[in-house]
Amino acid sequence: MKKVFHKILSVLMAFVVLLTTMSFTVDMHYCGDSLVDFSIFTEAESCGMEKAQPTESCDNPSMTEKDCCTDQQLVKEGNQDLKISFDKLTFEQQTFVASFFFTYINLFEGLDENIVTFKDYSPPFIERDVQTLYETYLI
Repeated sequence: MKKVFHKILSVLMAFVVLLTTMSFTVDMHYCGDSLVDFSIFTEAESCGMEKAQPTESCDNPSMTEKDCCTDQQLVKEGNQDLKISFDKLTFEQQTFVASFFFTYINLFEGLDENIVTFKDYSPPFIERDVQTLYETYLI
């Protein structure tokens, strides 16, 4: 259970780092007050209403009607202050790395000889042979 929880937590932390460093843009196209198109990675398609407006020049250009379509763009910039590489290590960091490396390597060293802990002790005295007494034998 602990290993599964550890793996799930590490995957979640990787996704957190990925999502905080990723930047993306959301494009939305509104026609009036209603949302016509919504796009995350590409540009939103228009509804075609801006093509229907007359292009002929009129006498007073300030009197022309405003376009009913609007485009909105939401931009989420990613976090760019991550430290990619280590150029210099302080003395405390060097001490930590050296001690970690030394203890990690010593975890996998085997013993020089096989130690038998019960070599100096004699087996207990058997008062009566239970198998012979009850006549139970392994076949």
